Amino acid sequence: MTSRGPIAVLGLGLIGGSLARDLAARGDTVWGFDADRAAVRSARRSGVIARAIDHDLTALRDAQVVVLAVPVDVAPALLQRASTHVRDAALITDVGSTKRRIVQCAADLTLGASFVGSHPLAGDHRAGWRASRTGLFTGARVDLCRSPQTSDTAWRRARALWRAVGARPVEHDAARHDAELAFASHLPQLLSLGLAGVLAHRGIARKRLGTGGRDMTRLAASSEKMWGAIFDENAEPVLDALDACLAALGALRGAVQHHDRETLRTAFTTAHAWTDDETRNPDAHQTRGGRAP
Repeated sequence: MTSRGPIAVLGLGLIGGSLARDLAARGDTVWGFDADRAAVRSARRSGVIARAIDHDLTALRDAQVVVLAVPVDVAPALLQRASTHVRDAALITDVGSTKRRIVQCAADLTLGASFVGSHPLAGDHRAGWRASRTGLFTGARVDLCRSPQTSDTAWRRARALWRAVGARPVEHDAARHDAELAFASHLPQLLSLGLAGVLAHRGIARKRLGTGGRDMTRLAASSEKMWGAIFDENAEPVLDALDACLAALGALRGAVQHHDRETLRTAFTTAHAWTDDETRNPDAHQTRGGRAP
């Protein structure tokens, strides 16, 4: 996709910076904004962004596509600040891990026609411009969430944007997205954090872990600022996920305590069936809960 006008990426961290890199590599004109001016300077020096957007955001009046690539607690206020400057944009989107609030915010600002919520499932425990890289979205699922007012033009642009960087867009309802991601993404983050905390308190260094343990604790190195905002935003579904997990751990604890091999066998059987199903039907797991638009 070569845009007919500039693509403005607001936030040049892992996701925004990687998107900017991929789009620039494809020949799109990318403009960038970030509260960290050092990130903007680095992006300009590397040739990724052709123009730095000033804090007043007035340059957005000439942008064809606007991408909010900031934490979920910052995105609504940034969209409000930008709202008077983006009304002629063909597409406004975001990259946050929660969708209900930002989709509603766009509608409240009467930007719903040009807004499509996006969530690329391509995160990393690293953050910032230095962590960004080309190819991050290759093969990644991107959940796209309409507002009730989303125009066909904006929808087509959103699909084209993500396909241009190698991703696979899937249509999803915003509320259902947030409920599912509480289990699929937010719960694993909390489990990794909890496990790392237990190991730290018991004096077990990460270098003592095997491959599995290192894999399970990798997410613990993620940004507290980013994840704290996500947990605040999606608290009710996350609590539901935590309660379900605590119940499962309680059952496993009881099985270990009472040498209940049958309960453990059932747990392994369920887990094996779940993992084997993904091996047999990888595409089904990428589109489950939505459809490829």
